[in-house]
Amino acid sequence: MEIILLLIAGLFMVLGLLGSFLPVLPGVPLSWIGLLIFYLIPGVGINYLFLGITLGVAILIYVLNLVIPAMGTKKFGGSRKGMIGATVGLIIGIFAPIPFAILIFPFIGAFIGEIINKSNSRTAGKAAFGSFVGLLASSFMEFVVSFAFLVLFLYQFWSYKELFF
Repeated sequence: MEIILLLIAGLFMVLGLLGSFLPVLPGVPLSWIGLLIFYLIPGVGINYLFLGITLGVAILIYVLNLVIPAMGTKKFGGSRKGMIGATVGLIIGIFAPIPFAILIFPFIGAFIGEIINKSNSRTAGKAAFGSFVGLLASSFMEFVVSFAFLVLFLYQFWSYKELFF
């Protein structure tokens, strides 16, 4: 039973890392669920303070993840269509077999979204840059926290390794 819960917790940690780049997955909350599942393993003592602090961080990052791209777009005069275009571009960029596609396609998507929103090319370029910067900042922040949760998970696993080996 312990091994199955450990594998499920590890799966959530990996999904959390992937979710920091894939907008359809909530990265940090998934990583936190991985931590929670780890602490539900029989023999691992539940650390309520640790889980409470990491839950607070997960909620804060989740909210910031929603706000930062919008702030970047708004700061540079962009629209909702530009944000949607940046997100679609990111998804396409993840799967495109082109080097640096994950960096180029969100910008192109935001630009197309702004052109669809009837902006001129200068305004669309500026707004696309804002969407792109906001999306990158948000994704980077989520990756850093998901990675930190993974490090904490591995540290806790190492502390309780005698349960599994």
